[in-house]
Amino acid sequence: MEQRGIEPVPAGERYGRPRDLFFLWTGTTMGIFTLVYGTVLIAFGLSFPQAVAAIVVGNLLAFPLVGLTSLQGPATGTATMAVSRAAYGTKGARALSFFGWLNMVGFEAGGMVLITFASLTLLEQAGVATSTAVKIVVILVAAAIQLVLPLIGHAAVMKAQKYFTWVFVALFAVMAVIVTPKVTLQASGGADFATFTMAVALVMSAGGLSWGPLGGDYSRYLPASSSKKAVFGWAFLGGFLPYVLLMTLGAAVATVVAEAGDPISGLPSALPGWFVVPYLVLAIVTLFAVNTTDLYSSGLNLQAAGIRLKRSTAVVLDLVICVIITYVAVMSENFNSMLNTFLGLLIIWLAPWAGVYVTDWLRRGGVYDTGALFSAAEPYRWPALIAQAAGMVVAALSINSTLYVGPIATLLGGADVSIFLGLLVAGGLYAALDRRPVRVLEVAA
Repeated sequence: MEQRGIEPVPAGERYGRPRDLFFLWTGTTMGIFTLVYGTVLIAFGLSFPQAVAAIVVGNLLAFPLVGLTSLQGPATGTATMAVSRAAYGTKGARALSFFGWLNMVGFEAGGMVLITFASLTLLEQAGVATSTAVKIVVILVAAAIQLVLPLIGHAAVMKAQKYFTWVFVALFAVMAVIVTPKVTLQASGGADFATFTMAVALVMSAGGLSWGPLGGDYSRYLPASSSKKAVFGWAFLGGFLPYVLLMTLGAAVATVVAEAGDPISGLPSALPGWFVVPYLVLAIVTLFAVNTTDLYSSGLNLQAAGIRLKRSTAVVLDLVICVIITYVAVMSENFNSMLNTFLGLLIIWLAPWAGVYVTDWLRRGGVYDTGALFSAAEPYRWPALIAQAAGMVVAALSINSTLYVGPIATLLGGADVSIFLGLLVAGGLYAALDRRPVRVLEVAA
């Protein structure tokens, strides 16, 4: 079991190659969730060509962030949210790490809910009637299985995702061959520009933007001498390719299946009877794979938030919270709407954080003082904190979600520009407020 948390990985414990990141991110992102995101775009009212455009544009804009945050892992030996301390200060970054933890817990709970629904469907086909007791047992068994890989740690997660990748590629290829002949693609109709921007925002927040805070978590064990181009490229492609391919497949299926947004009772209606059980098993395993990455990183984020727990203890605590949320969600009939609302609101903190992080990286030329990240010399860096707050306010004012439509979005006819404004305002304000040379900051720390 891995004992190390966010503390820097020494040179003697480094291992792996940059291309391992490709398998990590492919195994993580090649899941049923990704397929469902594509179906949601059609539910927004987009035509298939519009959906494909939103998928390509959104992922092309968002997944470079995963490559960028992966670069700091080999350089510093620590997790991404710990690297954020360079901009926000050692204590100022705790609030952002807490938001990152909430981000992961939300996705973990969403995955656990779908695992539970898929498992209950399999049991029903086997003749087991669904009851409250059965639901509780399924949730607890799923939690026990889910705990294994994140608890063992980094090496187990990296190796498992590599094997998951090959299995998922084969099974999704079979699914594509089965579904594609049934799909009738029509370019007519479609949505207006405002709705298209909402779709792009959804693609970005559900994809590279939400995975960005995890980049360094999995590259930190790579040798410091690892090629930067290779680290960036393999991390970027590992997430970008599965998202584009699976979201496009999901959008195609949604053009002919009315309830494709429901991955358990909707999507299987497009499959032949003999493939429904393998599909449900595939759904369960891919969701476990996604949650493995989320659960491992959520433990690191909790540590970065200042909670003094061992990494293994943080993982167990996260899972307990997810089990409680899962039980509440399984007993509710509004899971899909809750998930869409959660994804929409992620933008409010993620986009400004990305703006500050990228700006800080540019100012430093990608060079960080690892010791300063764990020093108490500069607990709060107010330029970044002020920029983050301003970016969050602007993002909130310009968002168009199912829960809330900001006044800026209203003035723009419903166009959702929250990601772009949140990122640009936070990044620009941080650059304007913090004019001190980076070298001076590192020497002082």
